Amino acid sequence: MEEIKVMVADASHEKYVDTILETITAAAKVRGTGIAKRTHEYVTTKMKEAKAVIALDGEKFAGFSYIETWGNKQYVTTSGLIVHPDYRGLGLAKRIKDMTFTLARIRWPKAKIFSLTSGAAVMQMNTQLGYKPVTFAELTDDEAFWRGCEGCVNVDVLKRTGRKYCICTGMLFDPKEHLPAQIPDEVIERIKKIDNQE
Repeated sequence: MEEIKVMVADASHEKYVDTILETITAAAKVRGTGIAKRTHEYVTTKMKEAKAVIALDGEKFAGFSYIETWGNKQYVTTSGLIVHPDYRGLGLAKRIKDMTFTLARIRWPKAKIFSLTSGAAVMQMNTQLGYKPVTFAELTDDEAFWRGCEGCVNVDVLKRTGRKYCICTGMLFDPKEHLPAQIPDEVIERIKKIDNQE
């Protein structure tokens, strides 16, 4: 098996989007937990905007995650973390999570980074990065973020509790407590070009 490469995705990776979405859906079914559904177009846009990380074993899809901003870029989420079943148990999820976290820190260094997750492995990775469990009231009040929960099988719990509780755990990272890691210079230059177009 070749070295699995973890990189910031770009438009050339669109060919993997359907596989990514199928892998996310299958994992949610196996776990019996909900997950916010994303469209092909949404994930492709994340790749084109340098807001996604993909892991490849040669030409084979191995893992993925993306980032999104909320509340006028005051909050950032690293979302959709998935590792293909063939590549689980190799520490790949942590490598992907570390890169999305770094990418978010470089692009929006003052933003609070948060996560909603029902997975113990993601909670552990978040804790290692400096996230702390918080109530949903401490997360973004951006309605666009919460609309993303509409596709989750557990959305009724969220609605019944007035958006105070759900199956997921809310975790928040305070940017003042962490030093940013490094992203290759060519990726930083690409990000600057994209940000200047926004």
